[in-house]
Amino acid sequence: MDSTTPRLFIKTGCPWCEEAIAVLDNYSIPYESIVVTGDSSAMETMVQLSGQTKAPTMDWDGDILADFGADELIPFLKGKGVIE
Repeated sequence: MDSTTPRLFIKTGCPWCEEAIAVLDNYSIPYESIVVTGDSSAMETMVQLSGQTKAPTMDWDGDILADFGADELIPFLKGKGVIE
């Protein structure tokens, strides 16, 4: 994945994470999925980026969307110009 590919930090069994994955997949948006459950390094990275421990968290080329659902993800994606 290149540097412009968004990173999606998720937790195992998280319904909001599953919802975010479904939205991204529905729009055929490529992303790197990073599971923070049981991975202290990935969790630390997510916390450094977002200032919190809740998932999902998305890092899209430095634009951070943290602790979100589809209601927040759709406008974020529209703002990135990847969906209408």
